[in-house]
Amino acid sequence: MSFIEYGDTIKDGDTAVVFLGHESMFPVKVQHGTVTQTKYGVIRHSTDLIGKKYGSKVICSKGGWVFILHPTPELWTMNLPHRTQILYSTDISIITMMLELKPGSVVCESGTGSGSLSHALIRTVAPTGHLYTVEFHQQRAEKAREEFREHGVDHLVTVTNQDVCKNGFGVSDIADAVFLDIPSPWEAIGHAKSALKAEGGRICSFSPCIEQVQRTCLAMEEYGFTEINTLEILLRVYNVRTISLQIPDLGKAAEDNSGTGFDSSSPSNQGSPGVNLQQGTVQFKSGVPLKEMVGHTGYLTFATKS
Repeated sequence: MSFIEYGDTIKDGDTAVVFLGHESMFPVKVQHGTVTQTKYGVIRHSTDLIGKKYGSKVICSKGGWVFILHPTPELWTMNLPHRTQILYSTDISIITMMLELKPGSVVCESGTGSGSLSHALIRTVAPTGHLYTVEFHQQRAEKAREEFREHGVDHLVTVTNQDVCKNGFGVSDIADAVFLDIPSPWEAIGHAKSALKAEGGRICSFSPCIEQVQRTCLAMEEYGFTEINTLEILLRVYNVRTISLQIPDLGKAAEDNSGTGFDSSSPSNQGSPGVNLQQGTVQFKSGVPLKEMVGHTGYLTFATKS
């Protein structure tokens, strides 16, 4: 099993995603002799998982069922154990596009955190690219190495435990892109410039506060970066539902001149779906925004090495 190569069959040692519903899923490490408890009953790894195909419907001990999904960076982002705040798919998608990443790209990242963005970057640059990720916290760095190894992508990533603001990324003049998600990114702009290739490399800094963005932009200008711009991505979700509206009373004059409009006396319209003549309403499908939406996550500042 690998996050970048699809496998048909569930094997001992794989990481799989147990899907109970669109709002309920969790990752599990498949191990011979182990059981996993769900609200639908027990899943026995030896008999219910190992040897079955990904996507299979598994019957639990209480008679309910779940689906076992092959892991992807998107599913991992939704289900990973949080060691830090993470980036979600809304920001990840614009980062990979604006940094112009592709298979074979070399990327430097700091900090690693919970590895949400790291998995997406690895999948994007595979099979010939490489990710150099720096994490200040030793335990988080060790846990990230362990996860990359378990997920079959450790050959595409190098994890370093050091302070990027003081010691940099450990590489020079090879990176196609640099991503910064640290409290003081302006202190690492010089090291980012050293890590980037001679010309045309891209940099992105993620910061939750506009004051951080201002200082980072000033540092980018000082080090000669061009095309500096800042984005904020807000996701607005719409629900499709049935809405009932009253049929307006436009008066007799309007009725006489409404040859192309709705005629409630017409036999063809009396049986029309969604029209209730007794209540004087009409029903139709409409897209309605949610009453609450995901708000500010952070500002994304992009620039190019001149």
